[in-house]
Amino acid sequence: MGKVQWVPWWWVAAGAGGLVAIGAAVPLSPTARALGLAYLVVSTVLLTVGLRRRGALRFGPANAVTATRSMFVGLVTALTVAALEGAASTVLFVTLVACALVLDGVDGYVARRTASESELGARFDMEVDAFLLLVLCVYDVRHVGWWVLSIGLMRYAFVVAGVVLPWMRHTLPPRYWRKVVTAVCGIALTVVAAQVLPPEANLAVAAAALLLMLESFGRDVTWLVRLNLSGRALVSLEKASTTSPPPESR
Repeated sequence: MGKVQWVPWWWVAAGAGGLVAIGAAVPLSPTARALGLAYLVVSTVLLTVGLRRRGALRFGPANAVTATRSMFVGLVTALTVAALEGAASTVLFVTLVACALVLDGVDGYVARRTASESELGARFDMEVDAFLLLVLCVYDVRHVGWWVLSIGLMRYAFVVAGVVLPWMRHTLPPRYWRKVVTAVCGIALTVVAAQVLPPEANLAVAAAALLLMLESFGRDVTWLVRLNLSGRALVSLEKASTTSPPPESR
């Protein structure tokens, strides 16, 4: 078990090396390096705690893919800070984000092919997705305005709502549409970051991503409200889990 807990830290080391390599092409301030590394360390600490609590005996190939994607997110975080400080490298930023988005479609496939699906793996995947969207929104603020942050902050607002309202913490039934919306929003925000479209088109793309995210979260909130009002389960999560991925929590 002890060895498993140390496995994720290899990706922190790789990410630190990546920051050094990126620094040779883009001037990264100490703040940019620190925040990129901070994401890698904090996310790995949380993952390690999850592995310990669940008594995991192996890290698994799917988690390895997600950890690689998380490493890219750490590098993208540093580049976002650099861009806000005036040292933008659009090509490098978009390339790293594209790698992270491609791997998002790989980890689930690997988990199914290797029969290594787990609640922890699904949660790890979801949190990496959420943070990547937030970083993309921060990067795109310069192009479409501060309102784009609402896309990336929606997931965290949902978590805060669960702290205030206990009924918001109920496990949601599996729904593949969530992954679709996350992927589409990631692609849309990357297109905006690439600046290949006119300003008006960038606004339209970002607005469409916001509407998609509102629809997805709105559907889940509606389900939770109905569940709370009815006082009983609206779906059988046990039955759903036999034919679908592990139950999800926003």
